[in-house]
Amino acid sequence: MIEQVKIKKLIQSAVIPEYATDGSACFDLVAVSVEWNQEYGFLEYGTGLSFQVPTGYKGSIVPRSSISKYDLMLTNHRGIIDEDYTGEIKFRFKITGNKDIQEARVYNIGDRIGQMEFEKVYKVASFIEVDSLEETDRGDGGFGSSGR
Repeated sequence: MIEQVKIKKLIQSAVIPEYATDGSACFDLVAVSVEWNQEYGFLEYGTGLSFQVPTGYKGSIVPRSSISKYDLMLTNHRGIIDEDYTGEIKFRFKITGNKDIQEARVYNIGDRIGQMEFEKVYKVASFIEVDSLEETDRGDGGFGSSGR
């Protein structure tokens, strides 16, 4: 367990996160701003918060299960917050279903727009280039090759 994480409110209306239940793995983050990026076609929601990610950890931001009620998809599906990043936590969503911004069901300011967790980072001490790898039953079969 991480005992404490430093968090900075970048604007007064930012909401300090809490876990929804004792069993929650992630804590919810609330939108305090939203901008439509016309050039790339995404909505960017700001949380107004920045974190001091503990040394040896990373933050992961992911959609909430409520995303299924909206015409949105997190652009990178899972955002990684490195321990040396101290900027605002933001979420970028693409609109799904061939809808335009005016007719899409989207999050509003004040909504819980995503969730975050901290995970231990295991770094590789060195990478060793080799001519071959050990053979396995699966080999290079991917993209559904296991037949499940």
